[in-house]
Amino acid sequence: MPAMNKPNHPVIRWHEAGQAKSARWRSEAGIAPYPAVDIADDRTAADAAYRTLESGTALLWRGDWVNARHLLQALTKRADRRFGAARGKAPKTPAEAFARHRQQQGLRAALLGRLLVPLAADYSLPLRRAQDVRDACSAAYGPPGEEYSLVSLRELLAVVSAHEWRKKGVPVPAVQGRIHPHYGVFSPVRGEYVDLVAAAPLPAGCELAFDIGTGSGIIAAVLARRGVKRIIATDQDERALACASENARNLGLGAAIEVLKADLFPPGQAPLVVCNPPWVPAQPTSPVEYAVYDPDSRMLRGFLGGLAGHLAAGGEGWLIISDIAEHLGLRSRQQLLTWIAEAGLQVIGRLDARPKHPKAQDAGDPLHAARAAEVTSLWRLARADGIN
Repeated sequence: MPAMNKPNHPVIRWHEAGQAKSARWRSEAGIAPYPAVDIADDRTAADAAYRTLESGTALLWRGDWVNARHLLQALTKRADRRFGAARGKAPKTPAEAFARHRQQQGLRAALLGRLLVPLAADYSLPLRRAQDVRDACSAAYGPPGEEYSLVSLRELLAVVSAHEWRKKGVPVPAVQGRIHPHYGVFSPVRGEYVDLVAAAPLPAGCELAFDIGTGSGIIAAVLARRGVKRIIATDQDERALACASENARNLGLGAAIEVLKADLFPPGQAPLVVCNPPWVPAQPTSPVEYAVYDPDSRMLRGFLGGLAGHLAAGGEGWLIISDIAEHLGLRSRQQLLTWIAEAGLQVIGRLDARPKHPKAQDAGDPLHAARAAEVTSLWRLARADGIN
C-alpha cells in the first residue's frame, strides 16, 4: 500500500455478528488498540463483565447509555476492592509506597478503560438514551471528521466532565474572574500556589515577566492583574497554548499577555521569570499526566539551569514547587539546593503555604503521611554572582 494511503491514526478491529469490523481508535493515554474485543449489552452482568476485562479482553457496549454508566460504576466498585486494599508486605519507605500506589492505580485504570463505546462521525453516541457529547468531543478532539470511532467510556466521561469545567470555569479571586481549563490542561484547583504568586513582592519597576510552562495561563493572568505590563507565557503543548490565549482574552488581558510556543524560555531577558513545574519526579503514563509528573525532574532542572541567562539586571526567578517529592523520598531538599547553586543562583527569600485540598486530611489515603506534611513554596532566586 502506498504510504499516502495508510491511515494516520490507530485502528481497532473486532468481530460482531459474524462480520469483521474496524474503526478509528481514540486514546488520549496513547493506549494501543485492544487485540481482543467482545460485545456487551444490557444483558451483561457486572461480574461477567469484570472477569472479561480482567482477562485483558475489551468490551464494546451496544446497549443503553445509562446502563453503560451503571455498569462502569459497578465495575469501579469491584476494581476499588481489588486494587484499593493493601496486599503483601507493607512498603518499607515512602518511595515504595508511592511506587505501589501508582502501580495499583495504573492497573485499576487499565482494567476500567477496557469498557468501550462507539462514536459516530459527528461525535454523537449511537446508543439508546445517549446524552449529547458532540460539543465536548469537538473541544477535546477537534472538529468531527468522517470516521466512526471507538473510545473508552471512562475517557469519554472525563472529556465530558472537563468540558463542563471549561464552560463554567474555576473562580480565582486573584485574577478577578474565572479560569476555563481545556481538556488535558492542568486546572488551578490548588489555590495555595496562586495565592503565593499574588502575595510575593515584585521586583522594583517590573514591567516584563516570563511565565514558563504557562498551562492554563493562570500565573500570567495574576501577574497582569498585579500591574506587570507585559508577560510572555510559554508552553510546548498546543492545548495549553490555546487555553492560555483564551483565558487571557476572556479576562480582558490579551494586550498584556503574549502566548508563545517554546521549550521553557523565550528569547531575551526579563526582570521576573516564573515557573511552576510539575512537582513529582516520576514517569507519566499518559500525555495528560505531564502536568503532574516531571520525569527525571527535566523541567525543574531545565528552568534552574537556564534561569541566570534569562534574568535581567537585578531580576528574580520565582520557582513555585511543593515539597511532596521530598516527603515521598523521590528528591531531597539538598538535591534541590545543589541544583540551585550549580545553576549560579542564590535563594533570596521564600514564601510557604499549606495545601488545603481534601486529600491532605484524608487519613485513608495511601500517601496521607506525605500529603499531611506537604508545603508549597515560592522560592525567590537571583544570580549568585551579584551582578545587578
